[in-house]
Formats: sequence, C-alpha cells, structure tokens
Amino acid sequence: MKKTLLVIAMVLVSVFSLAACSGGNYEIAMITDSGGIDDKSFNQSTWEGIIEYAEANQKVFKYYKPREVSDKAYLRAIKLAVRGGAQIVITPGYLFETALYEAQELYPDVKFVLLDGEPNSGDDPATEAYDPVYETKPNTLNILFDENDAGFLAGYVSVKSGKFTNLGFFGGMSVPAVQRFGIGFIAGAYYAADEMEITITFSADHYEYLGSFAPTPDAQTKAGAWYSAGVQVIFAAAGGAGSSAMSAAEEQTDKWVIGVDADQSGDSASVITSALKGVGEAAIAALEDFYGGNWVGGRTISLGAAEEAVGLPDDFTRFGTYAAAAEAAYDYILPLVVNGTIVVPTNDEASLGTFLTGLGVSNADLVEKAEPEETE
Repeated sequence: MKKTLLVIAMVLVSVFSLAACSGGNYEIAMITDSGGIDDKSFNQSTWEGIIEYAEANQKVFKYYKPREVSDKAYLRAIKLAVRGGAQIVITPGYLFETALYEAQELYPDVKFVLLDGEPNSGDDPATEAYDPVYETKPNTLNILFDENDAGFLAGYVSVKSGKFTNLGFFGGMSVPAVQRFGIGFIAGAYYAADEMEITITFSADHYEYLGSFAPTPDAQTKAGAWYSAGVQVIFAAAGGAGSSAMSAAEEQTDKWVIGVDADQSGDSASVITSALKGVGEAAIAALEDFYGGNWVGGRTISLGAAEEAVGLPDDFTRFGTYAAAAEAAYDYILPLVVNGTIVVPTNDEASLGTFLTGLGVSNADLVEKAEPEETE
C-alpha cells in the first residue's frame, strides 16, 4: 500500500474554517485503549502518526494510558488530557464509543477523533431494550475503515500466489472491524480458489475470536495446534494477541502469519504479509485539517482501498519462490477492488454467504462463525 496522505486528506478536507482553541502544555493528546503505544498494531500505528505530524509541525503532544478498560477510566484519562491543555484528542478503537458519547458534550471546545467507532450511549446489551443512541457532535470526527477490503486482498494473494491452500483466522474480539477483516479474508481466499479452479481448506474450527487483544499462552497453544493440524497460515487480526500466533509459527516449519493494521514483518520472521490499515495516516490527515482550519466534525467517514487507506505492503519477498506470483496477484486484484468491479462483502451490507454462493461455495459453518447474529 502506498504510504500517501493525499486521498485521505482529500476526503477529510472541507471549506469549513475553525480557529484552534487556546491550550496549555500538551495540545495533541492520544488515549490508548486496552493496548499500549508499543502494541505493534493499532495503538502504536496511531501514536506514530501523531508523533510524525507533531514533530514536523512543532506541536506538543502526549499520550494517556487509562488504568483499566472501562468507560469511567477512559473519561478520567480524557479529563486529564483536557486539563493538560489538549485541543484535539485522538482515541483509537471502538472501546471509546461510550466514553466519547459523554466527553464530546462535556468538552465542546475540544475536538475528538474516534478511530474505528461512533459515539453511542452504550446501553446494556443484556436487556431487551438494548437500543443505543448514536450521536456525533460537531466537535467529533469518526473515521472508519473498510477492513473487509484489506482482508480480501490478503486472502486473495495468499491463495493466488500458490503457496497456501489451508487457512485459519484469529480475531481479537468479535467487533465489527475485526469481523470485516475476517469476512474479507474468507471471500478473497475463495475468490482466488474459484479463479484457479482449486479446492482450499478453511474449516470453521480454524476460525475463532479470542475474546481479547492481549497475547496469552492459550492463544499460542491454540495456534500451535492449528498448525499441527495442517493450517499453513493464520491471519491474526488480533492486535497484540497476534504475537501468540507468531510465536507458535516460529516453533514449526513453514508456518506463517498474516499481520494486521501495521506492517508487522519486523516483529517476526513468520509474518509473510500484513493487512494494513492507515490509522496513522488518518490521524495525520485529521490533525492537518484541524490546524489548517478545515475541521468538519459531526460526521463519520469510511476509508478503504479506493482511498489508499487499506492494502498490503509492497514487499512480497517472504513468499519465497511464490513472490512473483504474489506480487502479480496483488497488482491484478487491487484495481478491481478499488474501482468496485469486485464488491467485497461486509458484516452489515453485502452478505458473505451470498458472495460464496455466487462462487458455488458452501461453507455454512464458516459463514456462521464469521457473521455472528449480533454485529454491534
């Protein structure tokens, strides 16, 4: 994926002008979610984008790590950031949805950027009356990503390269963004198999949401068992938990991991490619709009392959003797996703089951795993 801000910036920019608020010591703030700024994934990529912009533009910045994963702790961290002079607060992850629903009203003069979510009241889903209220105020900008595009590209290239025919998927938690990664991955793998007229193995037993983005011995053991059972590559859309799959792959021969969010090839020799999501680039573009007087909040935008916001790294050397085929596959399929020739299924619009049926594929158990009834 080209590292460019051009298209993202064009999506974010508008003619609306807003003067920056006066602030204190740390005018740009980031609040981490369940991970840290060194999670080698979503948080770290966002933080690196903030650093890049702030250092290039002489802005003071700081991150705040809540003491626990709770709305109360997130609100406390946001309060500290505002007291510290934050003019714009960037929050990466759906876990901030409920806290920002309240914070955007408490601090109307502060701008908020929510990556991967939309502010909502977060009513108790255990009650029959579960119907959260969604509201995005003018001081908040939500940025979502078409993770299904990135997952599709990863699945397609993995199979089309000729290297993989037995696949697995690790999702951190069963939330819409992670679901979209997995749904796209399945669709891409089967799309390539259909073109090649080959049979691939993608068992529902090898598709799982771990319930956490943290690395655990249990996750490593599970990945190891999958590899021993014949799985060749695991797409680990699991944040820091992806390191568990990497450790398991390193213990066996010719077993691989597809990384997520950032290029994770530097984290392990087992990472053959990564499904990239330009969270750092999106953070930079939002900061450019804010400081450039072009801020427009009160809205949600979605960025995908057409905006160069998701994709794969340009380096396919870890595919070894299959590298040329992998690169050719990517160069062929990317334009078809960008221009809409291929409509990649998602968890809320186009059905994965319908997509697979169109390919003559029947894998109902896998579809059920990938598309749980409750997607929000």
